[in-house]
Amino acid sequence: MAELERDPRPQPPPEPEPGECCGQGCIPCVYDLYEQALGEYGEALAAWRARHPDAPA
Repeated sequence: MAELERDPRPQPPPEPEPGECCGQGCIPCVYDLYEQALGEYGEALAAWRARHPDAPA
């Protein structure tokens, strides 16, 4: 358990709040940034799972 405390499971990024997107086609849009953060989270989670194969899903 101490190993998991030193290397905690990555947490997903927070979803954009309603109204954060202005709908005017900003580059990048808050949803673009969220999608990027989700991808980074997925990579971090896969690496964490590889380091902790016996950790609960």
